[in-house]
Formats: sequence, C-alpha cells, structure tokens
Amino acid sequence: MLITLLVTSCLEAETVADPAPPTVFEVPVTERGEPASFARLTGIAPPAPRPPEAVNADWPRFLGPMDNCISPETHLLSSFPEGGPAKVWEMEKGSGYTSPVIADGRLVFFDRRGDEETIDCLDPETGRRFWTFSYPVDYTDRYGFNNGPRASAILSDGKVYTLGVRSMLTCLDLASGSLIWQRNLKAEFHVADFFFGHGSCPLIFNGKVIVPLGTDSEDKGISVAAFDADTGILVWTTEHEWNASYASPIIAELRGEPRLLVFQGGESDPAFGGLLAINPETGELLDAFPWRPDKYESVNGSTPVAVGDDQVFLSSSYQHGAILLRLNDSLKWETVWKAPEFGLHWTTPLLLDGHLYGFRGRNEPDAWLASYSVATGKENWREDFEWNIPLESGRDYRMKYLRGSLLHADNRTYALGELGSLGIFNLTSEGAELLDRTQLFLARSTWSLPVLHRGLLYVSQHENDVDGNGPRLICYDLRAGSE
Repeated sequence: MLITLLVTSCLEAETVADPAPPTVFEVPVTERGEPASFARLTGIAPPAPRPPEAVNADWPRFLGPMDNCISPETHLLSSFPEGGPAKVWEMEKGSGYTSPVIADGRLVFFDRRGDEETIDCLDPETGRRFWTFSYPVDYTDRYGFNNGPRASAILSDGKVYTLGVRSMLTCLDLASGSLIWQRNLKAEFHVADFFFGHGSCPLIFNGKVIVPLGTDSEDKGISVAAFDADTGILVWTTEHEWNASYASPIIAELRGEPRLLVFQGGESDPAFGGLLAINPETGELLDAFPWRPDKYESVNGSTPVAVGDDQVFLSSSYQHGAILLRLNDSLKWETVWKAPEFGLHWTTPLLLDGHLYGFRGRNEPDAWLASYSVATGKENWREDFEWNIPLESGRDYRMKYLRGSLLHADNRTYALGELGSLGIFNLTSEGAELLDRTQLFLARSTWSLPVLHRGLLYVSQHENDVDGNGPRLICYDLRAGSE
C-alpha cells in the first residue's frame, strides 16, 4: 500500500470533515495484454465489418454519451434479417439490473455472483476478458427482486467507478483492474435504508464523483456528496432531508452555467422527494422542488431531462405524473405545465425535436407509449402495441412492450420491451411508425436500457427465458453496410 502525497495535500485543503478518508493504492504500470476466453463466455460469430465512414461513439455512462438515451452512431440496421439480429457473443451473468459501459476499447460489466459483487472488463467485440475484480457483499432484497447491483459502472479518465447495492463505492484502474480506492458509504455516512438497495448511478464531473446519498439525522441529513475522483476524499456535501432515489443525477447547462440536477425520493415515511438544483463545484443548494407520490412504497426512478437553456422535465409513476419546470432568473424552480397521465416508472423519455416520448405506466397492464409536446404539455398521441408470438405448446402469447426503454440513433428509435422484444420506430409528433420488430428472447424483467457501441447492441437479460437460458449479457450485430 502506498499513501500518496496527493492524499495529504487534499486533506489539508478540505472544507468538510471526511469521516474516513480512504487509502489510495499505487497502481502498477501494466502493458495492455491480450484478453482471454473464460467459462461463462460463448463466442458465436464475428460481427459484420464496420464501414469506415460510420460514426462511432463510446458509451461510458448508463444513459449514453450525452446522458439522454441518444447516440450519434450511424450505419445501423433499419430492419432485421430473418430470425432477428445476429448474435456475436453472450456471457452468463449474475444477479443485478445493470447495463454495460464501454470506452477506450473496453467494456465493463457490474453484477453479483454468489456473495460477491464483480466487475468484469471485456473486449467489446469478442467478449474475451481482460481482468475481473470482486469484493464481498451481503444484501437480500426484501421484496423478492434479485440481490445484485442496480447502478451501472461509469468510465472516466482511465478509471472505473461502481456503486454497489450496499453503498460500496469503488474506483479501479481501467487498464489493469487494480484497486485505487474504495469506500463503504453505508457504514461511514449512516446512509438511510433503501427499498431495493442503493440504485442511482453516480456522476463524474470536473474531477468529482457525485453520489446521491440520503442519511439519517446523525449525519445532518446529507442528501448528496462529492468525492475526489482520484483519491476518494470527500470534497463537499449538500444537506437536505430527501433520500437517494433510483433516478441518476445529470449535469445540465441552465441559465448559462452547469447545474447539478439530482432527482431524489427513496424510502421515507412520510414519503418525500423532488428535484435539487446544486452548484456542482461547491455543493451549494440553489433550490429544491418537491415532486414525489405521497405513497410510502413509491420512488422516483426516471432521470430528469434538460429542455433548452432553462427547463427540466420530471416524471413519477404511482398516479403522480409529469411536470415541466423552469429555472428562473433567481435560480428558483417555476412550474410550466403538468401532465398527470405521463408518469414514467423508471425509464427515461426521449426528447426529439421539441417532443417527449416514453413508456408511461406503473404496472405492466397500464403501460403504453406516449408523446407529449414540450411547448404545450399536451398529449400528441398514445399507442399500446399488441401482437402474438407462437409458443411450442401451440398456443399464442399476447405481447406488448409494457414498460419499455427507448434508444435513439441513426435517425430511428429502438424500443426494448420488458419481455425481450426489440422494435424499430420512426417517432414523430404525428405518431409511431413501426419499421420492424423481433423477439430477442422471452424473459421477464428486461428493464435495463440497451447499450450501443460501434454498431453492436448489448442487452442485459436479467431472468431465465422460456428456452431455459439463464441471465445473460448478449451482444447483437446491428451493423449496416455502406449506402
């Protein structure tokens, strides 16, 4: 172990007390080795060649390169071949509800295997593994959902950051997998209880790891904390009574400055939560706008969407609905409009050409795809797509997208339904034109946003499917040739 001089200098400059400053480990210099196959990996077929003129983009965070479910990638399939997109590789995964992240030619996946949370670093095109890192975890979901992590990893400046289901914050070296620092936030900060474990993804901004917390009275109600990305040392805290939700924080340029937007609202009695606007450099709270269902067993799960240079869209399920807020000249929130019917449970809506698109609904039967105008707050349309698929028993199974996820790239939108259906749409304010649809697999709880990188689509299957396959991370080929 090597405690660097950087730790000492940061400690002297701190303006907030750090309950347990972490040790910073010396990372060995390692040359880039060749990835190796491993038992849980099945290679299927190499992908099609990627046209040299295609636009490619990394996917370093949960919601993509711009935190909005939109990728600039081009030369993607506008329709599926017979039988659906070709599989490139698949990996047996453990429990959890995460998506992979990809940057610098490496894919990182965070899950739980046995009694350990595990971070695997893979080659994105082959699935072969560069390294793996694990640590013990003790968590059982009280509602019967799986016991793995909820928050996807983050890649930034050659480092990997993960936040585990029991609030273990870890920083690794992307090249080698070596531990740089680690903090047990639940133990150090008296983090309040969560319905489903700690689940909001952290955010990296200007050398800081920003984490929604929510603590008890012993820690003065710390709602959000920022840590130095290199050392893990506490930089600032934002005090507020609202606990961490399952929505991820974002940075948005509002009123000419970057603002940290944290949509809080986890377990609390009485239920409370809402949107915090924070100075991301200092942790200063600018304003707090309450927006949370009053039902105890409810959470805020849909990440905020920045609209223009002074507006933010929020949505909650449990019969609460959506709202568009405006940050005024005094840096306080004002209501622009409300849309009670546009309540999204956990997915993040798409903002395209002044209109919002998303699968609203708390439960499977009351979910449908809808579009709303940003200018008026009025519903443009709603569609509840249904179709049948044949089963081996000879019966047909009625299908819907239910509470699906939307990913936009190459002038089209890919919709992943929570039973493993994948559709391609042209979404406009006039309606939803279905271009094609396929069934990737038939399994429940397909709740994680798919990931796009260099024309390959990565989908997390979280439960066993009807064909007997267990949970998997699957890489599909969406590459289209030159036009």
